[in-house]
Amino acid sequence: MSDELRVGLAGYGPAGAFFHAPLIAATPGLRLAAVVTRSEERAAEVGERYGAAVVPEAEALFDRCDLIVVATPNDTHVPLAKAALEAGLPVVVDKPLAMTAAEAEELVRLAEARGVALTPFQNRRWDGDFRTVAKVLPSLGTVTRFESRFERWRPVPKGGWRESSPTGGLLYDLGPHLVDQALRLFGPVSDVYAESDVRRAGVASDDDTFIALAHAGGTRSHLWVSSVAADLGPRFRVLGSAGAYVKFGLDVQEERLRAGWSPDAPGFGDEPEERWGTLTAEDGKTEPLAAETGDYLAFYQAVARGEQPVDPRDAVEMLRVLEAAKRSATERRVVRLTTN
Repeated sequence: MSDELRVGLAGYGPAGAFFHAPLIAATPGLRLAAVVTRSEERAAEVGERYGAAVVPEAEALFDRCDLIVVATPNDTHVPLAKAALEAGLPVVVDKPLAMTAAEAEELVRLAEARGVALTPFQNRRWDGDFRTVAKVLPSLGTVTRFESRFERWRPVPKGGWRESSPTGGLLYDLGPHLVDQALRLFGPVSDVYAESDVRRAGVASDDDTFIALAHAGGTRSHLWVSSVAADLGPRFRVLGSAGAYVKFGLDVQEERLRAGWSPDAPGFGDEPEERWGTLTAEDGKTEPLAAETGDYLAFYQAVARGEQPVDPRDAVEMLRVLEAAKRSATERRVVRLTTN
């Protein structure tokens, strides 16, 4: 008997091919056993790179796998996760866990009733720059403003469901990462304001969105997601009573995964010095700050140990904020949330 968990991956688009499959393959204790894809080209890649079986439907994974990973379009996350949980299998679900907080809560209750793990894939918690922000935060005093951006310059749409589907769009694509990070750093949100627009012809969902969060603790978070930013703002700008931290450029792990790096390669999560952020002290002196190492592999290493690296109730909380942001943008008003 093998000690490896057989992993079934539903979906081999960008999320499955560039994130989940390589991370699963590099994690001791996990084996990519089967992948759902109907693309002959992708099926050939799966077989050649991972030696995994290819099946046409997610249900075909249930009797041959010990763990299911859902990396399909957003509107399929809930039914696929629900089917896997009902089959008694633990599930990792790519963000967002669901399209509404109520649906996410339903999945959490089902997982608890079945006694199996449900884990949202919020991998950006293991970004090196986010880990750096978390480490430096105490030295900044009282943080009054937190700015966070995922901005890109893509004036010509790339196509695909994220741009063509009403359940795509940046609010529910990159928004889950930014909101999740803000909640982890600064806690519950009392008020949400958002502006969400479609700027490019031929795109069905938002491609330029801004979210302002008022945290119950007093910090204000300003979050941007955009495909039409020709001049990119800082990835992070954190302002406190005793200093500031500013960082440009995205964490290196995604670009290295897309370039074919193995996530267990030496230096995979290390950021070059020229991309480090800067720390400004209370006396106004600014110096480069060495970045923490990014570690996406830690997510699946925890899964292999039988842990839940991300509490699914965190995703419920995050989705309440996203729903409020969507309502705010539609109704053009601040939305008040009830905090515990």
